[in-house]
Amino acid sequence: CAFCSYAGLHCVVIKGYSKSAGYQPGVRFEDSRFRNSWNAVYVAGAWRFVQCNWGARHLVNAKEVPKAGAKGKSDSLRYEYDDHYFLTDPREFIYEFFPLQSEWQLLKTPITLHDFEELPFVRSLFFRYGLYFPDAHTKAVMYTDATGAATVRIAMPANMQSSLIFHYNLKFYDSDGDMFDGVSLKRFVMQSVVGNIVAFRVHAPCSGAFLLDIFANAVTPKEYLTGEPMKFKSVCKFKIACEELQTVMVPLPDCASGEWGPTKATRLFGLIPITHQDALVFAGRELELQFRMSRPLTDFMATLHKNGVEEKRLSKFVSHAVTDDDIVTFIISFPEEGQYGLDIYTRELASDRSHGHGLHGETNGEKHLLTHCCKYLINSSKRN
Repeated sequence: CAFCSYAGLHCVVIKGYSKSAGYQPGVRFEDSRFRNSWNAVYVAGAWRFVQCNWGARHLVNAKEVPKAGAKGKSDSLRYEYDDHYFLTDPREFIYEFFPLQSEWQLLKTPITLHDFEELPFVRSLFFRYGLYFPDAHTKAVMYTDATGAATVRIAMPANMQSSLIFHYNLKFYDSDGDMFDGVSLKRFVMQSVVGNIVAFRVHAPCSGAFLLDIFANAVTPKEYLTGEPMKFKSVCKFKIACEELQTVMVPLPDCASGEWGPTKATRLFGLIPITHQDALVFAGRELELQFRMSRPLTDFMATLHKNGVEEKRLSKFVSHAVTDDDIVTFIISFPEEGQYGLDIYTRELASDRSHGHGLHGETNGEKHLLTHCCKYLINSSKRN
């Protein structure tokens, strides 16, 4: 701990277990495989943890500006500093590091090794975004109920609600397979946002174990709408264990990826849902969905999806109308009962987007660039 003695800090080396490379949620710490050491430093009247290796260690692909006349690749690997591992709060540090001597947890009530194994597997970004788990029963391994369902809920702080966008990936726990019966496992997860809580409801298609990886990124709506590919980083991972399955789950309709419900429409386009605030809609043979535009939008488009039915066949069952009072109404009639997915697309008026895209942003076919605005899951039945 040379660094500390130079700085004149009181420093202690601590040995224990860490959820480092190769760790997956649900793994037990029984041998030396995940042994690690880190430091505790006494700063400003309190102990804080330092894990120098993790703070500096991770390599990132940096896009370098090529120098004039220079040959070679423009990508270079460099080390990126992660300040989460420098003077970390013990209540956050315990998620990834477990000392062999319990007093070095520096917690009011120390936890056991078993508790440590059960803590959700979170990454530094989870804390940087101020995320937390609103449900006490959120553990590294989530067991499904009799229908094969398990829900992971993550809460965001108020100041991050408008900028955080989440994604997820689902694959089999012990292989890299991410398909079941020719269908992406992603279609067995329903992601939705209500208020400050993002929920991932997983429906296991078969018994067994799955790995749910949850990603996030803080982006402004403007960045999102440029269509640039976004870099999502993992914030937490869960093992979803389905021990028995009494009902077979069908995949969700094949809609655009990402969250369900109207929250995204409001966040990106200022479209405010009037009739349906929830991601899940129960409908009869017909349905009207209405939004109010808080800023000018144009070129709405909606597509209907149903498992086993071609999208083209469903196009004639969806229409929309925009009225003078800035209300947009989508009218859907359902050819048969069952579960449907509705994707809605739109874009802002060209005059808002005229920066550098030629006249009113209509050159280069720019006019036809629609952005996915939101999607609904609709159960249509004669009973409703």
